[in-house]
Amino acid sequence: MRSRRLTGTRRRVTIVGAAATSVVAGVALLPNWSAGAAVTDDPTVDARTKATFQRLADAVFTDRTNALLDGGRGGQDAPLTDRFSGDVALSSGTARTEDATLSRLEQRKERLAKAGEKYSKAGTTVTLNATRVTGRTAKAAVTETTTLTYAGARGDAPRTTGFQAEHELTFKADRHGNWRLTAIRDTDEGGLAVNTLSKPASVKVATAGTTTTPSAPRAATTRYPVQVPKTATTYDYKAMAAYAEKHWNTYNKDYPDFNGEGAGGDCTNFVSQSLKAGGWKHVPGYVYDYTRWFGNADIQSHSFIGVNEWSWFAQNSKRTTPLANVYQLEVGDVLQVDFDRDGSKDHTMIVTYKSRGVPYVTYHSNNTLRRSVASLVASYPTAYYYAYRT
Repeated sequence: MRSRRLTGTRRRVTIVGAAATSVVAGVALLPNWSAGAAVTDDPTVDARTKATFQRLADAVFTDRTNALLDGGRGGQDAPLTDRFSGDVALSSGTARTEDATLSRLEQRKERLAKAGEKYSKAGTTVTLNATRVTGRTAKAAVTETTTLTYAGARGDAPRTTGFQAEHELTFKADRHGNWRLTAIRDTDEGGLAVNTLSKPASVKVATAGTTTTPSAPRAATTRYPVQVPKTATTYDYKAMAAYAEKHWNTYNKDYPDFNGEGAGGDCTNFVSQSLKAGGWKHVPGYVYDYTRWFGNADIQSHSFIGVNEWSWFAQNSKRTTPLANVYQLEVGDVLQVDFDRDGSKDHTMIVTYKSRGVPYVTYHSNNTLRRSVASLVASYPTAYYYAYRT
């Protein structure tokens, strides 16, 4: 595991224990790693080759995050294929895809800046979790952990935001055992890292149109609305925020984890746990009854873990009231998003901080700490947003 902090300038890095390796603006130009003599079917992935997989992943994801930094990518205007020379561990197709990704992330950076969001530096760590080899193809599962520093943070505004993202990298070997990175796939159910461009997964829910599945009103995303301070003292909102920030990337083993690929995502399960920590009480009953809400290690109602189901319970129970604007959210309030605007909500987040009129949300899938609502709106400007006062 390796961590590097970048500030938007060029930096030369040498990968220890192999032939000399150069870095062009954060992307490693790796020599051919050979597993030995020429192979035909089953190239070996030894410890040194796995370390190379990890280092290349680190370089790629650091480059992505660096594209969001105030000041740009240190002059990385040329396509990746032009910046590479000789034998490298990135296929030409993947290099072109990554170059396009970096350009789109720079466009996102411009939108973020217009919303008042800038990052001055970042630190990225990539952990190689597992490698699976089938013939000449290797699949490497990695976890990216990134911290971004807010530029020009003033007063009590958060200084940093952070996230974790799960990826699968595909490498293919030639007959000499030399590996090339040929594909990168995000494997989180949410896909909501700030340096991720893949469309967040949608949750399709069929409803019967009954009174137990009410539609929540949409919230506006315009800046500087009239603020609506909290007046209720029924719940402990600081405890909700403290729980969420404690467990944003360290899951509570007293609850199941739905963040694995194909598990549906852990976002609502995580928010329900936070609300429970602040005083929300169980309403026992049938797991499919959206007027019930309960969850522990053994059993969870659908309203405890499902995005739309939580919304239905929240409205049926009168434990929440709608807010007209996302910038009216306060600590302990909940934000939901419908990315493709099809009427089925896709993601749930909880506000754990607010400064200078800007709420900051913490969530699972991707695991994220204190991401500003301004960043979400700038990243997903066409989505529908739903704000709940708890």
